[in-house]
Amino acid sequence: MLASPITDKRPLFRKPQIFNQFPELVAAESTRHGGVSTGHYASLNLGGSQDTAENIMQNNLLFFGALGIPFENVAKAHQVHGTDIVTVTAPARFEGFDALVTNVRGIQLAVTVADCTPILIYDPVTGAVAAIHAGWRGTVGGIVEKTVATMHTNYGTRPEDCFGYVGTCIDECSFEVGEDVAQHFIPTYKRLDASSGKFFVDLKASNRDQLIRSGVKPGNVEISPYSTVVHNDDYFSHRAEKGLTGRLLVTIGRTS
Repeated sequence: MLASPITDKRPLFRKPQIFNQFPELVAAESTRHGGVSTGHYASLNLGGSQDTAENIMQNNLLFFGALGIPFENVAKAHQVHGTDIVTVTAPARFEGFDALVTNVRGIQLAVTVADCTPILIYDPVTGAVAAIHAGWRGTVGGIVEKTVATMHTNYGTRPEDCFGYVGTCIDECSFEVGEDVAQHFIPTYKRLDASSGKFFVDLKASNRDQLIRSGVKPGNVEISPYSTVVHNDDYFSHRAEKGLTGRLLVTIGRTS
């Protein structure tokens, strides 16, 4: 017997405002509210963790059902913190990719996060969409720029036509790293804390600027005001919860 959702008046998801002008598009990122999971995974855990498969599936059905999307239309990937991109022509689960692109109406792309940066892209001219998972390795590897280039190659996308969303992730004030990670970022995106000898890295700014360098107009890019760490009551955070946490899901697809 399936469990009942935890009663919670807080939203299951938030929608990027930049996509509101496109009624044919469904784009959203989940919160941690309104699901059936308990304990460390309470309550809307949507991905890889030690939670039960049954809870994760029911949470997915709740989330996509609230968006009006049949779960059988969803395409996901097992993410590996790399820069490989899969071109999706039918809903499926793929292995070893951190970005998905499609121009097929009715396919809902999705990536999971719990501190890493999600990025969504929409080209309203060709109907192409992309969902990207950018950890720090994917960020320094240029996964956003590679995804925009893939959309151009596959679908003839012109970056200046695109709209982008840099989603909820760990913010600069919380992403403390050592020199081993900081060395991969240019000074624009890192700040040294002299007292600790540690650096703070800005993943949101780095991925935003990749969109802009790719040719997306700055005015066509929205950045989430939320942080998985600062707003941990609303979002799962691998770092804040020391690895014992659920996964958020960020999704985009064209329904008409």
